[in-house]
Amino acid sequence: MADKSTGIKEKGPSVESKIKDLYEIQRVDSEIDKIRVLRGELPLEVQDLEDELAGLETRVKNFEEEVKELEGAISKKNNEIADAQGMIKKYETQRDNVRNNREYDSLSKEIEFQTLEIQLCEKRIKEFTVRLADKKTMIEDSKSGFEDRKGDLDAKKMELDEIIAETQKEEKNLVASSEEISKRIEDRLLSAYKRIRKNARNGLAVVSVERDACGGCFNRIPPQRQLDIRSRKKIIVCEYCGRVLVDADIMNDKEPEKEPVTESKKVSKKAAKKVTKKVTKKVAAKETKKVAKK
Repeated sequence: MADKSTGIKEKGPSVESKIKDLYEIQRVDSEIDKIRVLRGELPLEVQDLEDELAGLETRVKNFEEEVKELEGAISKKNNEIADAQGMIKKYETQRDNVRNNREYDSLSKEIEFQTLEIQLCEKRIKEFTVRLADKKTMIEDSKSGFEDRKGDLDAKKMELDEIIAETQKEEKNLVASSEEISKRIEDRLLSAYKRIRKNARNGLAVVSVERDACGGCFNRIPPQRQLDIRSRKKIIVCEYCGRVLVDADIMNDKEPEKEPVTESKKVSKKAAKKVTKKVTKKVAAKETKKVAKK
């Protein structure tokens, strides 16, 4: 774009500066990743423990409700037993005053029925008592487990808070630095960088060439492509993993490596020199003849 006031053409950022910005934002983002890796699984572990404690609380409440229901059922069966015993006494009194065998047999059957009812209630009471004891044991175990897990949660929270306190300021500065660098990068390059970084398992979108191989997928890079990378004249990506490739000296302020002179170029230079010499000799000879004639 040309400046109207001066007429001078304004130049945008060079390819080399774009590559350096990409490399720098990758370096900063990698430092942020290291801090988050340092926290590791602690946030997830804390969340899991909190969920587990909530589950234990709900479990204890459910058990306590079941205990109340069982205690109510036992109390109900005891009342039924008391009622049946009262009926038996009543029937026994009536049976002593019967006038015929028919009434006697009828009252005896009622007494026998109430006796069976008592036995059934006692059986149910025993079952409820066993279940009640089991539920109380479960409540005690759950409460004990709750206290243990609560202790683990407090320890994990303390550890996480210590790590956050140590790294929070550094992480905040790095995030601000990453945002500042991202403002200098074109939207197209920035979106491509974020896409590659998201798809990469280790979060590396920009890698250097190390030992003639891509620093991300470790596939071999051809020598000519390495030369193009060191020249920093265009942004080059790995043909295997799609990461942006840079040379190892990108941030050392070294001049980009120039393309070596090939044999063909050397020959052409020599030929040019010979032609120049011949032309010079011919011009000099003509000038000498002109002077001699005069």
